[in-house]
Amino acid sequence: MNTYGSNRVEFRRPAHLGKLIGIALLVFVAIIVLTAGTYVVQPGHRGVAVTLGKVASDFRPEGFGFRQPLITHIEQISVRQQTRSLPAECYSSDLQQVKVQLRVLYRVPEQSVVKIFQEYAGEPFDNLIAPRVLEALKEAAAVQSAEMFVKKREEVKAKALDLARRKIGDGFLEIVDVVLYDITLSPELESAIEQKMVQEQEAERAKFTQIQTQIEADTAVIIARGEAEAIAIRGQALRENPSFFKAQVVQTWNGRSPLVVGADGGANLLLQLDQLQRTTPAPAGKPTPPPRR
Repeated sequence: MNTYGSNRVEFRRPAHLGKLIGIALLVFVAIIVLTAGTYVVQPGHRGVAVTLGKVASDFRPEGFGFRQPLITHIEQISVRQQTRSLPAECYSSDLQQVKVQLRVLYRVPEQSVVKIFQEYAGEPFDNLIAPRVLEALKEAAAVQSAEMFVKKREEVKAKALDLARRKIGDGFLEIVDVVLYDITLSPELESAIEQKMVQEQEAERAKFTQIQTQIEADTAVIIARGEAEAIAIRGQALRENPSFFKAQVVQTWNGRSPLVVGADGGANLLLQLDQLQRTTPAPAGKPTPPPRR
């Protein structure tokens, strides 16, 4: 009798375990296939579908969508406004070197997304925008002197922007703006321009002082002429109408008779004007009028 055989325990695999593993594998594969067959285009982007190296003619809008699993992938191209900076060197009409820092604001229109991806791998700045903008700036600077380049930078910028848009092509890429800053000239030229500006300011100040002096002189002449005419008019009025003086006195009278200071034998006298008229002797040959009561 085999005692070991009676004590041996047999472990059997449950019948449903294999089914569970098979279901799990199917679910895993389904998740992979579902993930590979969908895509999401982020906000501010457009999608370009590439299937086995072939680019679809239409872009995919932002949001969720389906694709062919494993053989199609979606490249996302930004359609938001972007900003890039680059240095530039150009020569003015007087053959002076001008160094400028540029800031270019641009945007890829959605109708150009597919072509931009095919020709420039989705990033057109280095190969398309920068060379055209630099070329446009050099053409705009070549017709201005270095001094005018600094003074009229807005005009230079506007012309360079217009040239760059025409060179790139409106509708294909949108050049929003070009900003010029940190303009650098040679030290000698900067010193000459500064001295010239100081001289112009001094000349303007001298011209202003001259105009101000002339205006003050003209004003004084006008005032003096007005006073002379006023005196002449008053004199004419007195000659033609003696009562005009009395009217003037009435207008300025404060209601009290004025006092007249005189001397009588060394003693000071204070007389009112009406008393003085009563005490003043009449001219010879004319009777003294009686005082009014």
